[in-house]
Amino acid sequence: MRRNRRVKIVATLGPASSSPEMVEKLVHAGVDVFRVNMSHTTHEAAKAYVDTIRTVADRCRHAVGVLCDLQGPKFRLGEFHGGRVFVNDGAEFVFDSDKTPGTAERVYLPHPQIFEAVAPGHILLIDDGKIRMRVKGAKKDRIAAEVVTGGALASRKGISLPDTLLPVSALTEKDHADLDCALAIGADWIALSFVQRHEDVLEAKRIIGDRAAIIVKIEKPSAIDDLDAIVAAGDGFMVARGDLGVEMPVERVPGLQKQITRKAREAGKPVVVATQMLESMISSPMPTRAEVSDVAAAVFDGADAVMLSAESAVGQYPIEAIQMMDRVAYEVESDPSYDAFVHATEFSKRPTGADAIAAAAYAIAGTVKVAAILCYTATGSTALRVARERPGLPVIGLTPIESTARRLALVWGVQTVLTADPEDLAHMVRKASQIAFEEGFVKAGEGLVITAGVPLGSPGATNMIRLAFIDEHGLPDGHTPDEFPTGGKRRTPAVTKIPT
Repeated sequence: MRRNRRVKIVATLGPASSSPEMVEKLVHAGVDVFRVNMSHTTHEAAKAYVDTIRTVADRCRHAVGVLCDLQGPKFRLGEFHGGRVFVNDGAEFVFDSDKTPGTAERVYLPHPQIFEAVAPGHILLIDDGKIRMRVKGAKKDRIAAEVVTGGALASRKGISLPDTLLPVSALTEKDHADLDCALAIGADWIALSFVQRHEDVLEAKRIIGDRAAIIVKIEKPSAIDDLDAIVAAGDGFMVARGDLGVEMPVERVPGLQKQITRKAREAGKPVVVATQMLESMISSPMPTRAEVSDVAAAVFDGADAVMLSAESAVGQYPIEAIQMMDRVAYEVESDPSYDAFVHATEFSKRPTGADAIAAAAYAIAGTVKVAAILCYTATGSTALRVARERPGLPVIGLTPIESTARRLALVWGVQTVLTADPEDLAHMVRKASQIAFEEGFVKAGEGLVITAGVPLGSPGATNMIRLAFIDEHGLPDGHTPDEFPTGGKRRTPAVTKIPT
């Protein structure tokens, strides 16, 4: 199953989209990665989701990734008398350690970490920022605040502290259990919430190891302050615009989205733009013009993927939402100005042999006008480096490892084929050429750029480029059909392992 676009689509599973029939329809509509939101998913349901995704992917012969999104710490108020009170602008309000039901003057706050870290002048946001308060004084069991923006306060509403660096890990007890589940069922990506500093990412990496890759959700002001170190530590990133827009002025979010996207691209790591991309399609078969422009802007910026949340999880039109996102992405990538936008920022090359090979492959492809770039890759890093250049032609990752193929499902422009490692250099070129020919990426007379590492099958050893031109048999120059007992017609199904 070949995609006609380079940006990838992530869809959240939920009641509207979790049946095997719907999952298969969504894959055909354009989903590349499914997100499992562990905030609302039991471990039994998560396993069933992944089993369904794997079965559908095998049937469609297409690499489909799984992203398990951890909830992260949640901070909530205690209970109020009658469930709800009203606080006025300018009034004083107290948060304390008294468990009795709250009033219009005070409420129980069951989080000692907040008392420990908050300071005068810090802002408190309640109920997604609808209520805004400023701290006047703080003790170990009491916070006095002035109501800046008043309104109705209800029991158990969430509280956010954009100015406060909280002394908590990004992984709660629930997250540890959910992470164990996600790794056991074979998730390809783990999305890490509530990241305040790069040490949060390193802590998660120590637990996960190489069993999955980490998507760091950028949703806290403190993460913006430590962005360079976080980009260096993470494997991929998500611009979590919902929470980011609560904790920071909403007018800053578009600029931050571009900044995060640019830094992730420069590092050669995938970046996902998320939240409210086609929000109106939860209940409408058509999006607003503003939503279409929002999706288009992310594609023009060169984001690796765009994500749907409630639109596909609980919406009335999940298939239509995927199809709309697919059409918008395809139209943007076909626009005459697309290449100029996506290459508007030139990134410095990193001083490594593998990065030099990727940059050279991109330069050769542009000079000779070949049809595709093929990357033999065990870990996916070679395909990631080539995709970083945003070439205007297909990037095919050839890998013997299924988990690598599924992780690359999130990466801009990369399509994967599962195949055994070649026996020698001549076999490497023949195999790559036949795969590209059989899968329709190249026609007779067209050229390919092939990257690999010598010795063959050695992870992280990309050090070679081969330029090949294809004849009418799908073979590279200098080879004959007699080298194959079937006359050069060996079939290489996409995402189906070839026997060694």
